[in-house]
Amino acid sequence: MIYLDNAATTFPKPPQVAMAMSRAMARFGANPGRSGHAMSMAAAEEIFQCREAAASFFHADGPECVVFTLNCTQAVNMVLKGYVKPGDHVVTSCLEHNAVTRPLQAMADKMRVTFTEAAVVPGDNDATVNAFRQALRPNTALIVCTHASNVWGIRLPVERIAALGREYGVPILVDAAQTAGVLPIDLQDSGIDFLCTAGHKGLYGPMGTGLLIAKKGEDLQTIIEGGTGTESASYRQPKTMPEHLESGTPNLAGIAGLRAGIGFVQSKTAQKIFLHEMKLIQTLYSGLKAVNGVTLYTQPPDTAHFAPVLSFNLAGRESEWVGQKLNGMGIAVRAGLHCAPAAHKTMDTLKGGAVRVSPSAFTKEYEIGKFLQSISYLTKNIEIQ
Repeated sequence: MIYLDNAATTFPKPPQVAMAMSRAMARFGANPGRSGHAMSMAAAEEIFQCREAAASFFHADGPECVVFTLNCTQAVNMVLKGYVKPGDHVVTSCLEHNAVTRPLQAMADKMRVTFTEAAVVPGDNDATVNAFRQALRPNTALIVCTHASNVWGIRLPVERIAALGREYGVPILVDAAQTAGVLPIDLQDSGIDFLCTAGHKGLYGPMGTGLLIAKKGEDLQTIIEGGTGTESASYRQPKTMPEHLESGTPNLAGIAGLRAGIGFVQSKTAQKIFLHEMKLIQTLYSGLKAVNGVTLYTQPPDTAHFAPVLSFNLAGRESEWVGQKLNGMGIAVRAGLHCAPAAHKTMDTLKGGAVRVSPSAFTKEYEIGKFLQSISYLTKNIEIQ
C-alpha cells in the first residue's frame, strides 16, 4: 500500500521505535516513581530521559516543563480548561481542529466563555496578524491557534501572533499536531506559552502519546488529580511540575517509543524532513493542477506559508468516493471533514469535505507519481461505480 495519510498518524514508524517499546516492556516492567527498587527507578529514568529529549528538541526551559498526555487533544483541553475562567474571551483562528473548537464550545455553553475566530489570510501574514489584533477584547484571556491547518496545510505566523499576545499581556497556546517534528519550534525564541502536540505524527512515536510543554504549568488548574508518586501524604495535588499535571501510571512503553521517535527526527533533522515532504507536495500540486476536473483550494504551496499537507476534490464526486476508489487501488488517503469543520467552512467544503494527501519522511517520489496516475485514471473514468 502507498500510505499518504501521515497527517492522521505517521506510518511506517522507524524500527527503533518498536525496539524501544519492546525493550521497555521487557526491562522496565515496574511502575515508575512508585517504588524504591531498581526496576522502578530504571523505569522512572526512562521517562525522565524522554522528558529531557523533548525539552531539548523544543528548546523548553527544562524537563520539568514537559507533561506527557494521551494525545494533543488532551493537552489542549488541559490548557483551555485549566486556564480560561468563566466570562473570559478567547481568540482563535478560522482553521482550527475540533480539539480546539469543541472544548471552546463546551466552555461557551457551560461557563459563559466567548471566542472569536480570526480570519487567516493565506500568504499574507500581515493581514492574519491584524485579524488577530482586531479580535482581541479587554477580557481576552488566551490566544489559541493551530501552527498549520491539518486540512489545507496553511501555516499561521505563530511567532508574530505570540508577540502580539505579549504586547497585550495575553498568553498563547499553539496546537502543533501537524508541525512538531516538521517545522522548527523554539520555545525560547518564539514566545509560545503552551505548546500542545501529538507524539504519533511528525515525532514518529506511537499512538497514545502526546505532549504539553508549558512555561508555567503550575498556573493551570488541574482537570484530573490522583497519584503522582510524590507528596503522597497530602490530599492535595502537588504544585510542582510536572507532577502537578500528571496523575496516574504513565504509558511507559509509549513514552520510550516517543523518545526513539524524537531521536529519529533529530538524526534526520526536521529541516531535511520538511524540505523532502514539501518537495513532494509541490510535485503533487503541480500534477493535480494539470488534471482536468481537479479542484485545488489554495495557492501553490511554498515553504514560507505552508506545511506539507494538501487537500483537493474531483468534480462531480464526493471526497469519500475518491478515497474509497484510491483504497481499492492500494493508496491510503483521508477523505471527509478531517475533524476540522471550521477549516472546511473557510474553503466552502463543509458539505462534502475533501481528499487529503500527507507524505512523511519515508514517502518516495515514485509514490506521488503513482498517486497522480491514479487520479488521472479516475477523472478519465469518472463514471466508474
